[in-house]
Amino acid sequence: MSPAEEFGASATNTLGLAASPYLRQHADNPVHWQEWTPQALADAAARDKPILLSIGYAACHWCHVMAHESFEDAEVAAVMNAEFVCIKVDREERPDIDAVYMNATVALTGQGGWPMTCFLAPDGRPFFCGTYYPKEGFLQLLSAVSETWRERRDEVEEASERIAGELRRMSEAFWEQPTGGPDLVPAVCDHAVAALLADEDAVNGGFGGAPKFPPSAVLEALLRNYERSGSTAALNAVARAGEAMARGGIYDQLAGGFARYSVDEAWVVPHFEKMLYDNALLLRAYAHWARRTGNPLARRVAAETADFLLHDLADGAMFTSSLDADADGREGSTYVWTRRELSDVLGDADGRWAAEVFGVTRGGTFEDGASVLQLRADPDDPERLQRVRAQLLAARRARPQPGRDDKVVTSWNGLAITALAEAGVALDDPGLVQAARRCATALLDLHLVDGRLRRASLGGAVGESPAVLEDYAMLATGLLALYQLSGEQAWLASASELLDIALRHFADWERAGRWFDTPDDAERLLLRPGDPLDGATPSGASSITEALLTAAHLVEGERADRYLRAASDALRAHAVLLAQGPRSAGYWLAVAEAAVRGPLQIVVSCDPSQSALLADARRLAPGGAIVVGGEMDSSPLLMGRGRVAGADAAYVCRGRVCDLPVTRPRELAAALGVRG
Repeated sequence: MSPAEEFGASATNTLGLAASPYLRQHADNPVHWQEWTPQALADAAARDKPILLSIGYAACHWCHVMAHESFEDAEVAAVMNAEFVCIKVDREERPDIDAVYMNATVALTGQGGWPMTCFLAPDGRPFFCGTYYPKEGFLQLLSAVSETWRERRDEVEEASERIAGELRRMSEAFWEQPTGGPDLVPAVCDHAVAALLADEDAVNGGFGGAPKFPPSAVLEALLRNYERSGSTAALNAVARAGEAMARGGIYDQLAGGFARYSVDEAWVVPHFEKMLYDNALLLRAYAHWARRTGNPLARRVAAETADFLLHDLADGAMFTSSLDADADGREGSTYVWTRRELSDVLGDADGRWAAEVFGVTRGGTFEDGASVLQLRADPDDPERLQRVRAQLLAARRARPQPGRDDKVVTSWNGLAITALAEAGVALDDPGLVQAARRCATALLDLHLVDGRLRRASLGGAVGESPAVLEDYAMLATGLLALYQLSGEQAWLASASELLDIALRHFADWERAGRWFDTPDDAERLLLRPGDPLDGATPSGASSITEALLTAAHLVEGERADRYLRAASDALRAHAVLLAQGPRSAGYWLAVAEAAVRGPLQIVVSCDPSQSALLADARRLAPGGAIVVGGEMDSSPLLMGRGRVAGADAAYVCRGRVCDLPVTRPRELAAALGVRG
């Protein structure tokens, strides 16, 4: 009997037909990788072998390192194939699986990260977890785990049951606290902002030490707080972080776009991978900063980041997931420069000038004497800067380029739709709004299958993985942004459909305000994840709360009441996060800031195709506000609200109460309390 006949799919590598570029990167490994499927778990049970679960993503540098050192090595693969059922998971395609086993890894080791390496019983219970292992250490670990499985099975069973029980307890721990409370009031938001500001790195900008991540959600929350309270401290923190990131190495000084994080506290050396979600969130934050203050750096960076999305991550109408940190096997090699390389491209005079402008030192700021480009101050000769940037970018494009993960993720494209729509207003660039429209149309056409969203697609073929809560929430928010800009009912209808599905399949009806990240009819994992904390991206729970809060004021009747009740319940249930750890609740704070203002609704009775007052309303509206323009009675917010003496009129409403209409931009700014 052949190995394939004896062991089924486990005797071959089955990743060649995967919908994930990350999994396909491992299709030629000698390891007999399988995707996470019921068949793979059944295979482990039939062979009575432990599962070796490896989780990563395409742009992950250390995932590539471990693959080269171990998964491409015949010696390592032989042990893995003989002793384990080997399963590969793309964390971006299956965030539910990633969440379950990341919790286990953090619980067992005190830290997490990717690649994630977990050993499971055939039923999915983990008994040992870690992250990256070099080859020799990994071989030793494989030997120890397989020996323990064979000879001390009772210890493995005891450990896996204990760990599974602890994970279930941890998943319920948040809800054991007194989460319910009074409705949000401005003081709750102000206290959270004060805690954030006390934690700011006022020297380098941002929050925390190395590694330092862009605080996208926190920046949006601080801007909304400034617009409501007038806190110059909040605005100054935005300016410090925004300028430090834009002038540091984490920002691509030649082509625009942000890397995932900085390995140092001063934003000098990035981890070079570029993610769609980071750039969409930062585009929104910089556009908001530019719209509110007119800051020229914010405006330039917003425009360049939008260009990066449209030129480097676009795949037709939609947006791909990421660019690798590595090129030709070397991290950052596409992006770094020596003084000699600058002179070779620019000539001696411009090369010396560029070295000073971009902080390229003789010793280097990165490896092997090379430097990451920074722009700590604008030079006196902007035309020279533009010429030099263009020459360097052209030369850089001749270098080996980082790989691109062409997977299209629903939620991240939802973030891009919202960011492009809002940036189109902030930068007065209708082309960005059109790009958002094209993306939304393509997503709905491809990813909405039989009335339910799918998580991802590749090359125009939609994957099988069902969407998670953030997919419904972030896409709905983007569709609501497009509805407000266009008045087209189809966007509102699609958003409402997504929100109805989310309420039906993701809400926890036993505990008002709680949301699960997976639907009630999804594959049953070790536990049903539902993490309310915001991380590199807003949580599904905070995102769905934003979408419901907005939609509640755009729809009518029972549906509006249902949406508002669900949003209010979620804000009450999670208000404790604003007091306990606002850095992990940055988007909750942004949503709360909108909620405590009503949220604000600005209703302009006008011909939306030619109304200057409507354009002013969109420019002046604070973050999280709802802006609708049109003829009287054309939408619920415009019922009974018409022009005044023949002039376009704006009605500013808070909750269900509206001020008297105004007809001039200055009056509207005063009614909104606009600052800056």
